Amino acid sequence: MSTRASNTKEVVMKWVFTACACISILAVALICIFLFANGLPTLFKIGPLKFLLGTTWKPGNDIYGILPMILGSIYVTAGAIVVGVPIGLLTAIYMSRFASKRINKVLLPAVQLLAGIPSVVYGFFGMVVLVPSIQAVLKTDFVRKTLHITNGKGMSLFTASLLLGIMILPTIITVSKTSLDAVPQSYYEGSLALGATHERSVFFTVLPAAKSGVLSAVILGIGRAIGETMAVVMVAGNQTWMPQGLFQGLRTMTSNIVIEMGYAADLHREALIATGVVLFVFILLINVSFSLVKEREKNA
Repeated sequence: MSTRASNTKEVVMKWVFTACACISILAVALICIFLFANGLPTLFKIGPLKFLLGTTWKPGNDIYGILPMILGSIYVTAGAIVVGVPIGLLTAIYMSRFASKRINKVLLPAVQLLAGIPSVVYGFFGMVVLVPSIQAVLKTDFVRKTLHITNGKGMSLFTASLLLGIMILPTIITVSKTSLDAVPQSYYEGSLALGATHERSVFFTVLPAAKSGVLSAVILGIGRAIGETMAVVMVAGNQTWMPQGLFQGLRTMTSNIVIEMGYAADLHREALIATGVVLFVFILLINVSFSLVKEREKNA
């Protein structure tokens, strides 16, 4: 009787898991259908080259060029990677291979807390702390006379990149640490047996063995950075012209959608949905590239 009940439970749970997987696939399919069904006709109505390579965004004049927003998203994401990846990776290495259990008891909850902070709170932190601090630094004589930066702004590419770099830290740290912890201890011990120091064993044996997981962490961080909206809206300056410098304002694709969708109508609204299609394709290309890299590593 117990065997029959156990088999019934297995069959039921199998169907439950299958249903959950199908719901997930259906949700992604519906999102794709909605975006492409509403965005692609607009893209061809405006003109693909005119929409993607146009440098002017003036909805009042029916001029829709999103190249400034595309470049803004790329620049901010690249800046976040420069800030977040080295710090996050080194922190993960420290927590996995150097820190004591007592220190990890403090660091792990802190990293988890960073992951749980809403993006709007990060945005407030950026507005209240980062923007005034950077603005004050830009007004110093050293920056003006030595670096020749005379018209820098607190709300800028630099501020947005710095804030996003902080926001992607929990993702990079958590995934990288998990990958490093999963490396067999025999790799590390074998390196020590050959005469390598602790640091050399970690950086030249354990870290390369966890390369796939570390790359996953970076890709997830990129996805978080390129899709972030509220924090970027609050610190990036939101100018619709072409990015003009590290300390000048810009607007990303996500910011453009969230700022104007509330009052957009007709072609303007359709152009914002088309912007969402472009953003979706960006994320898709990142994921496909990651899959190709992992497949190449597996074959190698």
